[in-house]
Amino acid sequence: MSGRRPLAKDVPAVPRSPVPRRIPVVPLVLGLALLLAVSLGCGVALGAAGIGWARVFRFLWAGLTAGTVHVDDAAAYTIVWEIRLPRVVLGAVVGAGLAAVGVAVQAMVRNALADPFVLGISSGAAVGANAVILLGAFAGLGVWALSVSAFASALAAMTLVYAVARSPHGLTPLRLILTGTALAYGFEAVTTVMVFGAARGEAARSAMMWLLGSLGGATWAQVPLAAVTVAAGWTWLRWRAEALNALAMGDETSAALGVQPGRLRRELFLVTAAVTGTVVAVSGAVGFVGLMVPHVVRMLVGADHRRVLAVAPLAGAVLLVWADILSRLLLAPAELPVGVITAVVGVPAFLLLMRRGGYAFGGR
Repeated sequence: MSGRRPLAKDVPAVPRSPVPRRIPVVPLVLGLALLLAVSLGCGVALGAAGIGWARVFRFLWAGLTAGTVHVDDAAAYTIVWEIRLPRVVLGAVVGAGLAAVGVAVQAMVRNALADPFVLGISSGAAVGANAVILLGAFAGLGVWALSVSAFASALAAMTLVYAVARSPHGLTPLRLILTGTALAYGFEAVTTVMVFGAARGEAARSAMMWLLGSLGGATWAQVPLAAVTVAAGWTWLRWRAEALNALAMGDETSAALGVQPGRLRRELFLVTAAVTGTVVAVSGAVGFVGLMVPHVVRMLVGADHRRVLAVAPLAGAVLLVWADILSRLLLAPAELPVGVITAVVGVPAFLLLMRRGGYAFGGR
């Protein structure tokens, strides 16, 4: 046998996996911000009641500057400023919150199929909301009854999930998923009993509308609390983005990098529960946003949570604003639950993304 060392040309080439190209974050954020502004304008201008774009912008300017409108335009002004505008603003806030929390939950439980509702919080909120819609609970709170009851029952569900899932070793991903899933089925059973036992058919219809998600009852009074909660949760997640990167690689790796996985997971649980409970209380159980948006964003910008959390809220806001627009237009003047639109759009889009080669949780 010859002792000649093989030349480079004699060694067969080893095919390399293509490295996906990442879109720069700053241009993407600016583009999504512009798209969101356009989407908000479309959400205000489009609807069953035909109001021209010129009148819409005139009404918006009058509302922003405390101007006056002609008495003949009072009804149209009310539609634009008191009904459509808070609705699209709240839709953007809810979409941003669900997307940001979806990123956090998937890192917390290290499961690509997790979403903000995997902890059973939305199912718990549904019990409180349906107690108001179907049984008239908290009637003394007036217009706040639905939101207060849904949020209170979401907090109760969060406490129960935490108490059951907690072990001497802390909150582990598997226990969180199993506990949240099991209790969610229990909460859904209670809600189903309420719906089937409802004496009024219209009340049952309203309950089903809420269970599938709806922004039809949006008011200006609901926007501040939801916006502040989502902004505070997103700010905290961005601050802990490096820790989320470590947690996504496993508990042993994160501990080696100086991150306490048990403590971080408890903090994430509280933040995601608070944001999820708040947005569910004002919009119902809008599904699929927190599951699909994080995947799409990771494919665009990579798995680094600093980049993902910069883009995901804007993408979620745009998605939910347009889903709400479609829910109002497809069967106008009737209205579809917005959760139906997110599912119809999201299911095929998500399946298409999963069939693409070279993608797994973590951005590889």
